[in-house]
Amino acid sequence: MITYCTEDVKMPKIQKRGISAWVKRIADKHGYKVGDIAYIFCSDEHILEVNKQYLQHDYYTDIITFDYTEEKKISGDLFISLDTVKTNAEKFGAEYDTELHRVIIHGILHLCGINDKGPGEREIMEKNENEALELLKEINNESNK
Repeated sequence: MITYCTEDVKMPKIQKRGISAWVKRIADKHGYKVGDIAYIFCSDEHILEVNKQYLQHDYYTDIITFDYTEEKKISGDLFISLDTVKTNAEKFGAEYDTELHRVIIHGILHLCGINDKGPGEREIMEKNENEALELLKEINNESNK
């Protein structure tokens, strides 16, 4: 089950059913089933507190993924700072919705075992994010027919 909640921000305007279907398709593409996924949309201040408390990191970030995956069933809590998503969209010249969707799927890709910290891993992550965003466009086009 995929759930969506907020912590000190308003719920972003996303198509929850469509996002859930998209997440399931991406997980399936990587050989996983979806277990319990919780998206927690929050502010910079909240994600900073989570980062400090659980990871001992004293900085803002766009997403923190807590991975509870077992075998081939992905599960996790994904904290997404809408403030940082907005800042990054402006910084990279991207649409806010595109950047939000990129971050939403970024956490899922982590749960599927794709990393972005080691040599060459960032490029692999970006490739997978871009492919996922293209799939989302296709899904949206199909549903608009």
